[in-house]
Amino acid sequence: MLWTWGDVAAPAEVAWNLLVDVERWPEWGPSVRSARLLSERFGDGTRGLVTTALGFDLPFEVTSFEPGRSWSWSVAGVPATGHRVESTGEDACRVGFGVPAIALPYLVVCRVAIARIAEIAPREPVRRPRR
Repeated sequence: MLWTWGDVAAPAEVAWNLLVDVERWPEWGPSVRSARLLSERFGDGTRGLVTTALGFDLPFEVTSFEPGRSWSWSVAGVPATGHRVESTGEDACRVGFGVPAIALPYLVVCRVAIARIAEIAPREPVRRPRR
């Protein structure tokens, strides 16, 4: 995986909540129009549907999950992005997105997503992470 990172002026819990709340994905994900879970909760093995910015509905599955820290997924059976949050202080964190080497150009989209999270997160209330 190739990674890109960005600083966020909010607690790691806030950024994490944005990353795991599928209803919020369109706010920060340039390639996502909508998403919904087919599983009861978000975690390892979660399945759902994501509607791309181009209007395609694709199935997804969470393939790895470390609560409050990281998750990865496959979309339409293809390994896709990894998502990671690292606390760097009480009200600061780093958010990272990783992509398979073959998807290197997608890191540009990931940089936009990080910038959007950095804009949204400081205005969000701190709440317990959803799992």
